[in-house]
Amino acid sequence: MRNKKTKYQLNQKELKQNFEDIKPALSSYQAKIEANRCLYCEDAPCISACPTKINIPSFIQRIADGNLNGAAKTILDSNILGGSCARVCPTEILCEGACVRNHEPELAPVKIGKLQRHAIDHYNPQSHPYVRNKSSNKRIAIVGAGPAGLACAHQLAQLGHQVTIFDKQPKGAGLNEYGIAKYKLVDNFAQKELKFILGVGGIELKTGFQLGDNIQLDELRHDFDAVFLSLGLTKGNQLGMENENCDGMFDSLNFISDLRQAEDLTKLNIGGDIVVIGAGNTAIDVACQTKRLGAENVTLVYRKGTAQMSATTKEQAFAKQNGVKIITWAQPHKLQVENNKIKAIEFEVTELDKQNKLKGTSSYFTVQTDSVYKAIGQSFDDACFHGNQRPQIEHGKIYVDDNLKTSLNNVWAGGDCINLGEDLTVQAVAHGKQAADSIHQSLITHSEG
Repeated sequence: MRNKKTKYQLNQKELKQNFEDIKPALSSYQAKIEANRCLYCEDAPCISACPTKINIPSFIQRIADGNLNGAAKTILDSNILGGSCARVCPTEILCEGACVRNHEPELAPVKIGKLQRHAIDHYNPQSHPYVRNKSSNKRIAIVGAGPAGLACAHQLAQLGHQVTIFDKQPKGAGLNEYGIAKYKLVDNFAQKELKFILGVGGIELKTGFQLGDNIQLDELRHDFDAVFLSLGLTKGNQLGMENENCDGMFDSLNFISDLRQAEDLTKLNIGGDIVVIGAGNTAIDVACQTKRLGAENVTLVYRKGTAQMSATTKEQAFAKQNGVKIITWAQPHKLQVENNKIKAIEFEVTELDKQNKLKGTSSYFTVQTDSVYKAIGQSFDDACFHGNQRPQIEHGKIYVDDNLKTSLNNVWAGGDCINLGEDLTVQAVAHGKQAADSIHQSLITHSEG
């Protein structure tokens, strides 16, 4: 029998260290030095690269001047979830990827994400910085307390509307609370950010409400002046293989959620030989976290090459640093199961044909495993819509126009569940703000009419 290093050999102290913040905050001295590297471009490309259009040179200039409150307010005015976005956004392909410093030999881009975090972490206003306008007597329902829903709620509340957020989970904050790697958002940050957002007033959060179960879209449309759907992608894609429901096969998002909510990491059921199937940041998160929980062998397998992986090169490098083995150009062919328990996976080597389409090569290899995590993407679950009044679905997501309005006259949608933009936290925040402005204009027009 093989000796396996499992999570039972890691004590609480080791696990705590393994799940500490992987992006340590800048010291005041480091932030000052980094801020002074910014060229404060007049037509800053970093602003255009940010979906929420934060005035990056402006907030960095304030950090350089020692005005951290001013820097934080500049960020939050554009992105009310600027704290979490500073921690989880792929800044290397957004603002930092557009930084003009990239074009200078042997120079790195300004560390915009870390500077943004520094400003937010040191924000200390004497009172809540946002206040509500006079009540409009309009009521808006938001389904989903994730980044898009919270950004929409905050904007609408400021405009004087009364907002009710419905969420199926016992806690708000959505993806930031349940779907981000534990070492990326530490110290209960998602709940602290949620509390700050709700502090504007005029927002009621109701948990334990799931669309299609104990609340219905038709009812919300009748009871509220407008509805915003921030439903996310909740259905994990399946391999479509025989014996896929055997013991040892896991959904990646459920694993990340369980890990983030676990009070005692030593009680998580982690095997010694892990296989993760997928190519995105979620796959990387699962692979690295199982390794940090004590798994001996963690192998991530993807059907194409590293260039086609949706995980950033930075995330791929992080996986290798954590001891994750990455195998490319291979797809699952057969699950080897004994007594309804996964024992191994047989993979088929793949390649691209002359038409650039993926094909199998009839060459196979086997990887021994006791736990398999499926991270092959998520899809939108439209089973939450009942009756005839359903928003139009296009390419598996909710169709919206340029104002994020659905095919239903008083329903808007945003975030990962719609057919526009990238599946990024910062993009969801941008959707929430845009939808709030569209809803506000619609309500004003309707009232004047």
